[in-house]
Amino acid sequence: MSEKLYTIPINDAVNAGDECPFCYIERAIERDMMDFVLGGGSSYMESDVREKTDKAGFCRMHYKKMFDYGNTLGNAWIMKTHMLKTCNDAKKAIAGYHTTPNGVLSVMKKDKSDSINSVTKWVREREESCFICAGFKDHYDRYLKTFFEMYEKDEQFADKLKHSKGFCLPHFADILDYSAHHLSERKQQEFADVFLPLMSESLERLYGDVSWLIEKFDYKNKDADWKNSKEALQNCMQKLEGGYPADSAYTAKK
Repeated sequence: MSEKLYTIPINDAVNAGDECPFCYIERAIERDMMDFVLGGGSSYMESDVREKTDKAGFCRMHYKKMFDYGNTLGNAWIMKTHMLKTCNDAKKAIAGYHTTPNGVLSVMKKDKSDSINSVTKWVREREESCFICAGFKDHYDRYLKTFFEMYEKDEQFADKLKHSKGFCLPHFADILDYSAHHLSERKQQEFADVFLPLMSESLERLYGDVSWLIEKFDYKNKDADWKNSKEALQNCMQKLEGGYPADSAYTAKK
């Protein structure tokens, strides 16, 4: 299968050889969106862009990454208009608040459908919305579709995957779910027969790496080879929950 523009990101991700190609893609999209929102193009000065960021807001993780990005003026513009919208939305939610006998119990639940007061419902809905997270989700289905198309049609690509380190668990669950909705039962099983054992081996490999990392702290092993244990912590963290915990902050280009 000849390389096309839309297959390049997936090929690059698999060629990177880390614990999950979809984490690689997610990070690239996230950084593109950070540059779009806060970078040199000054998108934050455009009212139509801020209208979108005002509506979606950002999650805790991406607020931290935006702060680390380093554009104080850009962050301030985004925060000013988003805070104005939040103030207005809060007034509406507060105006609709009323007490109920089970109100205390409902506050303990994260599911907004179980919230029985307007303020809790509003806050829970905000927690589920993030402009940058949504940017990846908007592209995610297309990448999954391209991934399976390449796997089925490109033998070289499929072979690289079969000899890869697999995926992080969250993205692997999405991949299996996608296969269940878009592949025939036979092809689902063929895919599972390859990647379920690969994932099991990948988890056991990382267990071995982090176990050896602990052993290296024993004075008897001080001169022993580190093997693959030096990056065991971040690799285990990525495999279990996705992302790149060892990444330094992504900052604005000077």
